[in-house]
Amino acid sequence: MKFYSGFSLKNDEYFFESFINTSNYTACGFSYGAIKAFEYVKEQLACAKRVDTLQLFSPAFFQSKSGSFKKLQLRAFGKNPTNYLDTFISSCFFPHAKMDVKRVDGSLGELEELLYYEWSIPQLQEICDKGVKIEVYLGGEDKIIDAQSAKEFFKEVATVIYIKNANHFLRIN
Repeated sequence: MKFYSGFSLKNDEYFFESFINTSNYTACGFSYGAIKAFEYVKEQLACAKRVDTLQLFSPAFFQSKSGSFKKLQLRAFGKNPTNYLDTFISSCFFPHAKMDVKRVDGSLGELEELLYYEWSIPQLQEICDKGVKIEVYLGGEDKIIDAQSAKEFFKEVATVIYIKNANHFLRIN
């Protein structure tokens, strides 16, 4: 199993232990890491390597957000990355209590990549056509992404697990 962490995070896979398929042929990622997991699977399949499952936990899905929203995020990060990340992490846990997470320095380029990333139904379908099962996990109380739009988008090509009272980290406590 290959896991990709969220933006400015490391070792966050323990939040998803109850969902993760631990097979050697599974790739999974959380938020920004979902983008990285998807790109990894495309590379593996292009090299004729085996992948059975792609798991996307609260995938960074901002294609339904306005350009002004995205620019505001980049400006806020550029002004004060520490404050931005503190607010961002708190929002990930809302409406539930904030938990400790291990952080790394995220870059402006990474934030820009996740905000402007465009998920592609044809590319996702191509992965499905090669026998990869795609699972998408979304929290109904997610304050980071537009979970409802993501649900509608991904349901064409994936099994979507929508956890009504869960936040971005899929916590419901």
